[in-house]
Amino acid sequence: MPLTPTISPVLADMTAGNLFLVVAPSGAGKSTLVNALLARDTAIALSVSYTTRPPRRGDENGREYHFVGVDEFKERRARGEFLESAEVHGNFYATSRVWIDERMQAGGDVLLEIDWQGARQVKSAFPHSVGIFILPPSIEALAQRLHKRGQDSEAVINRRLLAAGSEIAHAPEADYVIINEDFELALAQMTAIVTATRLRYGCQAARHHDLFAALGIPQ
Repeated sequence: MPLTPTISPVLADMTAGNLFLVVAPSGAGKSTLVNALLARDTAIALSVSYTTRPPRRGDENGREYHFVGVDEFKERRARGEFLESAEVHGNFYATSRVWIDERMQAGGDVLLEIDWQGARQVKSAFPHSVGIFILPPSIEALAQRLHKRGQDSEAVINRRLLAAGSEIAHAPEADYVIINEDFELALAQMTAIVTATRLRYGCQAARHHDLFAALGIPQ
């Protein structure tokens, strides 16, 4: 008697949209890689986080972050507007829950630039999210990049370097790790991760429901 194939309830719960969590210590090149990926793949939308940190030179409210005061941040968090929140280097960061859920249910992909604490919280709410950790080729290279970008004081740079070790220790929590030594190679690897994620069974079943039904494939 032939067996009737069944699908794990976990796979069945997958949405047509994907959620990518990009984590890295400050200076590893995370934002540069993400911006290049978004320019190449317009089907991915960047989730703009809320933060209490002051804008840096060139930052635009609503583009890099939604910049808010500490009191407003805490009020929004108390109302349950955030999917996750964390304090990093003395500033608060958080992610909008409603916007991400609506976009994914509609089949859109979302990318979060996030710290390891936030990624852990998001992963618990969205088990199918894909964690990508960006590593520098060395601590020395990390220090050079932080100095080269000229955005932080020496004290802030030293604090970020001290924190880098504990942040890097959470790389095993990610699904994929990219060593950002050669930028073009790192970008190609990130693009490959996105492509492979979109081909996961649950995602394909959600995006092509009618085809799977017509072919008699269980969903």
